[in-house]
Order: sequence, then structure tokens, then C-alpha cells
Amino acid sequence: MVWQIPDYTPVRNITEPVITLEGHSKRVGILSWHPTARNVLLSAGGDNVIIIWNVGTGEVLLSLDDLHPDVIHSVCWNSNGSLIATTCKDKTLRIIDPRKGQVVAERFAAHEGMRPMRAVFTRQGHIFTTGFTRMSQRELGLWDPNNFEEPVALQEMDTSNGVLLPFYDPDSSIVYLCGKGDSSIRYFEITEEAPYVHYLNTFSSKEPQRGVGFMPKRGLDVSKCEIARFYKLHERKCEPIIMTVPRKSDLFQDDLYPDTPGPEPALEADEWLAGQDAEPVLISLKDGYVPPKHRELRVTKRNILDVRPPAGPRRSQSASDAPLAQHTLETILEEIKALRERVQAQEQRITALENMLCELVDGTD
Repeated sequence: MVWQIPDYTPVRNITEPVITLEGHSKRVGILSWHPTARNVLLSAGGDNVIIIWNVGTGEVLLSLDDLHPDVIHSVCWNSNGSLIATTCKDKTLRIIDPRKGQVVAERFAAHEGMRPMRAVFTRQGHIFTTGFTRMSQRELGLWDPNNFEEPVALQEMDTSNGVLLPFYDPDSSIVYLCGKGDSSIRYFEITEEAPYVHYLNTFSSKEPQRGVGFMPKRGLDVSKCEIARFYKLHERKCEPIIMTVPRKSDLFQDDLYPDTPGPEPALEADEWLAGQDAEPVLISLKDGYVPPKHRELRVTKRNILDVRPPAGPRRSQSASDAPLAQHTLETILEEIKALRERVQAQEQRITALENMLCELVDGTD
């Protein structure tokens, strides 16, 4: 289900999704938006199938049914959305071209342990992975998809059962490792110089984390030199964890905040499906991020009238029937236009009433 979060604070629970996408036969465990194409969403389920959707129409664009023989543990797009990296219970790391439906490169046992692996693309096009050794030690690796024979870097970490979840920031090339059940977050910088994966520091706390969320870069407070923000899930609360770089100057720090991907897509879904690729549309954070207006997701189902009927024997149409058919079609189109205008007017009226209600509630508080 896809939900629209309004810009204002709603006064009632949101109970209706914008759209429900039905296609998996088992529980969906992974979701990932395409980095550059509008309304393109990837989902992976317990049925070992990856489906790529056009959320704007509710249609299945692509279905990758036969590429994974077992449960999929993680999926990650590369920077322009032309490839995905997946890890699977069969211990294989795969690089997949989703539009061709082909595995373009793969590595068996990137980490030799049986516990789940995770993988993310880096800015340079490498693959950063986390997993376990045969002796159940946690391990991280860096791989070049063009040469999967040997890792660029491979480091053992510690002995723990918690799977390391990598959160990668392409602007700073820092990867944050959060283990489920851990009470710490470790972070590393990935560079093009040996040893390629450089340990930076560890954030420690007393309570273990049940899960972690990662704020997109444009949601950070640039005036406080905030470079990352996590949301740590406890049993009964959610705790923000803020990473900052101390600076004496109050000026905008260009080195901390290069232009970063914004909310505007570079491609339409049909363009991407046809084979086009584009890098993300970048925005500056110099004055802080201001979200654009009219961000509402519009779902437009395909019109069945747009689909031409199959070729076959047709009844010959007399000359007297043609004007009548044309008149009927024009009448239907006028009625559809009037209905659309009425719906839009009602939407505006509902929005205005909700805003007035919010103002009244704020005034009573």
C-alpha cells in the first residue's frame, strides 16, 4: 500500500492508502523507490520475486521471477537506477539489469557465513557488503562488479549475531553500520586509496536498537552542520540520533554539503522502461531545503477506452450512424470533463476545510 503523508498535521488518522499494489503471493519485505524515475517502486517478497511498479498507474512494469532461487535479503539501486544489487539466502551477490531481466555479474559466497548479507552501491560504482565469516564473525567487504574474483577490501569486525545494516551517504562517501540488537553505530569512509574502507568512529549508547531509520540529506539542519540523522527504535519510543561536524564558522559549509539529489525526477516511468538513463537532479542545501508545493501523488489508472479492440470482423457502419456516434462521443467527453472539474473543486473545498479545522484546533491549544 502507498500512503500520502500530508504537509499539514492531520487531525484524524489516515486510513485510506492512495493505491494498493497486488502482485506478490507472499509477504513483501523490501521496498525501494527508483532514484531518478517518477513513481517507480521496487518490491521484493517471500515468493523470491522482484516486481517493479508504476505507482502512478498501479501497473506492473517488470517482474523478475526466475533470478533468485531462495529468499531475497536486500536490494539496492545504483545511482542512476540502471542496475540493482541483490543478496539472497543462496549466498550469492548479484548485479541485475532489471529491464533486460538478466544477471550481468554475480559472486558466490562474498561472505562465507550462512547468516544474511546486505549490499549497497557506492558512488564510485563499487558494491559495499556486510556479512559473516565461516566462524560467525561479522565482516564487511568492498567489491568491483567488473572483477568479482577478489575483493577490493575485506575486514573482519567482531562476533555477534546481529545483521549489520549499511546506510550509505554518497555525498560524503560515509557508510554507517547499524546492527540489530547492537547499542552502537559504527561509521567508515570509503575512498579510492588503500585500505579503501577507513574506520572513523563509533557512536555508543546504553540501550540496544530494534531498528534504525535514516533521514534523507535534504531533511538535515545545515545551520548546525548536521551530516546524518538516525531514528533509533526502542521498545516503546523512537529516539533521534544526530551526527554533526563541529565548525566555528556560522557560514554555510560547502565541503559538508555538496549538491544532493532533490525530490524532482529526471525521467518519467515510461522513459526509463524504454531504456533511458539519467543522473539524479541535484539541489543546493545552502539556504536549507524547502519542499515544493503540490507534491501530491496522482494515481491515473489506464483508460480502458485507450486500448484498441483486437482486429476482427467489423459491422459496416452506415453513413447515417456516423454523425450519431460522433455526437454520443462528444456528449460523453463533455460529461467526463464536467465530472473531473467537480471532483477537483470538491478536493479544493475539502483541503480548505481541513486547513480551517487545523487552525481552529491550534487556536484552542
